[in-house]
Amino acid sequence: MSTTEALVVEELDPFDDDTFEAWHHVYATAERHDLDAAASVWQVEELRVMVQRTASHAWSGGWTGRLDGEVVAAGWMRTPLLDNTQLAELAVHVLPGHRRRGLGSAMLEVVEAAARRRGRRTTTGLVGWPSTVGPTGEGASGPSFARAHGYDLALTDVQRELRLPVDDEVLASLADDAARAHPTYTLHSWSGPVPDDLVEGWAELTSSLATEAPTGELDLEPEVVSVDVVREREAGIARQGRAKYNTVALSESGEVVAYTDLATTVHEPGRAYQWGTLVRRADRGHRLGVAVKVANLRLLQRERPDIVRLTTYNAEVNTHMIGVNEALGFRPVAWLGDFQKRLG
Repeated sequence: MSTTEALVVEELDPFDDDTFEAWHHVYATAERHDLDAAASVWQVEELRVMVQRTASHAWSGGWTGRLDGEVVAAGWMRTPLLDNTQLAELAVHVLPGHRRRGLGSAMLEVVEAAARRRGRRTTTGLVGWPSTVGPTGEGASGPSFARAHGYDLALTDVQRELRLPVDDEVLASLADDAARAHPTYTLHSWSGPVPDDLVEGWAELTSSLATEAPTGELDLEPEVVSVDVVREREAGIARQGRAKYNTVALSESGEVVAYTDLATTVHEPGRAYQWGTLVRRADRGHRLGVAVKVANLRLLQRERPDIVRLTTYNAEVNTHMIGVNEALGFRPVAWLGDFQKRLG
């Protein structure tokens, strides 16, 4: 426990329901204040599952900051355990009515100290800001706070949203046009866990997303390839109340060469989130990215007609994938920046 300028900071107990919900309230309220309808907030039960059980591939934990007994600040950290062991992912939030009093700085100091104790040399944090501000976030509260504490913008993402359903004639036209570029590849779509006969290829391809997708100045290395981690993540997804929808492209020999996946959650009716999309480097140029995304969107619309809103993120420099998304009808709604700092 630490006390800084009347802010009492304690490590979060994820099994204390009242404290956990107060901590989540700070995070969710701050995100919605900064991004309004564009906010993509992890729901309380999703985060509770993440921090109550340490996975083999990552540890997650939090801190509460109290003033006169009220939780007004929240800190969070995730540290990979199998790869990227130099890295800690951080977040700090303060209730809007308590900002500009040094409380965020006090919380950040505590969380960064915890990262150092875990041997982490690099810290990163995701910060969102409205689409009206511009790609650098100059003047927005989150980016200004990050820069004031030594963080540099390492990668800028654009948050886009798509209203569903997309007319099947539009999807059919995109699918048919893409299919002419990959006659020797086949597509396979499913909901839920990865089939056993595809899981090794899935693990190999998805583990490279962090470094094969644009990374800007981020200090990242590929994730460890592990079928066990895939299954562990799937179990966690189920406990969180999430469901996944997936499509892969297979080569003539049956290798997984492209994938895309998106997720829904019982905690946010009507909304889905695009997760990863990647085409293996050797197989690019065959329009497999648009093919898997269209097939997956068709799967979602067939199985979940109740979903009316799909959110995705793309690096600002990833013009190819942005083109795919714009062809599907996605429109920009906000910015998301990866800010990075080298700890001394």
